[in-house]
Amino acid sequence: MTESPIPRQHTGAPQDDPRTGRPPVDPAVSEAGRFLCAGTYLDAGYRDRVIEELYVHEERIVAPSYGFDASRVLAHALRARRAELGWAVGILGAWFAGSLLTGGALVVVLFPFLLLSLAGWLRARSGLLPRLLALVVRIYAWWNLAVIVILVLGIWLALLGAFGDEDEGPIGLGALLFSQGIGGPAAGFVLGWIPAVFAAVVTVVGLQRGHVARTIATDLNRDRYAHRSADPAEAEQGVRFARVRQRILHEQHAPMIMYDINDPFVGAGEAYRPWQVSFELRAREDLEAGREPEPLTNARIVERIVPLLERLRVPSQHGSPQAEAAVLDRMRELVVDSCVFLPGGGLDHRDEGPHLRADFEAHRAAAVEEGGERRRYFLRVRVGGWDENLVVTVFVRVHTQGGMMMVEVAPHVLLPVHVAFHNADADAHRYLNNSRFGKAVWALRHTPASFTAALVTLGRGIASWWRIATAGNGGARPEGPRASVRELAAQDNGSLFHLMDLDRYLKTIQDRIVAGITVVLDEAGWHTEAFARRADVYVGAGGTYIGAMHDSAVSFGGSGNHNSTHRGSHGNR
Repeated sequence: MTESPIPRQHTGAPQDDPRTGRPPVDPAVSEAGRFLCAGTYLDAGYRDRVIEELYVHEERIVAPSYGFDASRVLAHALRARRAELGWAVGILGAWFAGSLLTGGALVVVLFPFLLLSLAGWLRARSGLLPRLLALVVRIYAWWNLAVIVILVLGIWLALLGAFGDEDEGPIGLGALLFSQGIGGPAAGFVLGWIPAVFAAVVTVVGLQRGHVARTIATDLNRDRYAHRSADPAEAEQGVRFARVRQRILHEQHAPMIMYDINDPFVGAGEAYRPWQVSFELRAREDLEAGREPEPLTNARIVERIVPLLERLRVPSQHGSPQAEAAVLDRMRELVVDSCVFLPGGGLDHRDEGPHLRADFEAHRAAAVEEGGERRRYFLRVRVGGWDENLVVTVFVRVHTQGGMMMVEVAPHVLLPVHVAFHNADADAHRYLNNSRFGKAVWALRHTPASFTAALVTLGRGIASWWRIATAGNGGARPEGPRASVRELAAQDNGSLFHLMDLDRYLKTIQDRIVAGITVVLDEAGWHTEAFARRADVYVGAGGTYIGAMHDSAVSFGGSGNHNSTHRGSHGNR
């Protein structure tokens, strides 16, 4: 089989020559990947989705990882869950020990805490009714706490003899409590332990927060994350993780993409105004007598586009090679390569994937011309802006059939990682440098929800283990990816800088695609007006008023196809 003259996979070898561009950021140490790892310690919901998709469902092929390493994110997710399970056992143990020491009296304090947790859950729901119920439950919980505090203070006053003689004045609260049989040595023993146990729970909650902050500030700081061999998360895992990690490394950056037919572009983000143009191939009237237009193949058209796209890596002349080399434009890191999509459900076992990918060249040469439904070739153009925190990928497919030509362009966008993940460093530094009083106040404020959170954490851990043990995923037939851990952590919107860069990358790349196709049509002797006119509707005249996109939800996909970039849940921070 003759190899088609289309670009091979970009290797990303170091390049300092401004004429050839600059290699993109290593996905294994990118800032976007570091933010995702930090997010597994901050957001329990996100962490569970990562583990579910990459670890529990062992049969699922991993989605393409644009600008990050999914295996490192999984390693930190598993590490974060183990740590949180340990802290959850410690918190529940403190409550249990306290209940024994107080003869069950601590349960009275626990009841309003559970009500406060319920109020927080209701407040997170959408709608007016849940918010009103949350307000009622919160008021009732605080009223219960106030009653408990008054009773405890009354008993303490009684034990300290802070009430007068009954014959000399009115009966105080302490005397009333004693008259009801609440008091004496037993009450003193109970009340002596309640503050101590509560202080112990508050301490455990504070220590847990400190552990998370230290992990982010040390193990996930920029310098240490840049040295993968020093990452303790990957070294702490077991045999199952080693097997899953090896599969992820083989799959996530491969040019052969094994997809799910319901979401073939999962991993690349949300479609951003995909467009297609079909037109009749008509010979130009100004051709020399006797000359026929040259036949066009899909491979030839794509081959003509590639050099124009690669020239985008070259900076404009700045007077000296040193000045040109100093240009920081992310377009210098533009990646142009080929990819072939194959349905992941066609394999008998996931481990057959590497053998299939070994035949990538044969698949590519066949797919570029066949125009099939399931196996599809795309030219892939990618820019990773903001240290892979804003990823723009444009998929291009050309198809000629029966004197017609079809050009399909599918831009996709990964918006920046969620703000809470992005600010993990600053939040950890702020907490670690806070005063002891500030840390105590933080722990005291979060103690009421600690019991419920610990129960939920243990429940999630047990449920995940149960699915691994009983679902039979390890021997199931392989599936394409259902979700991307990068997409789950994407924001709904970006800053004005992000949106301006997004628009510039897309316009520049699509202009070059249109120019390349126009040139090859003209060189081969075909009319170019119909294509240029129709393409201009989508590229030239499809300008975006960026100011209208800022501070508002962005609808991707164009008219009638309203997609949101936000797929994850970030409510558990």
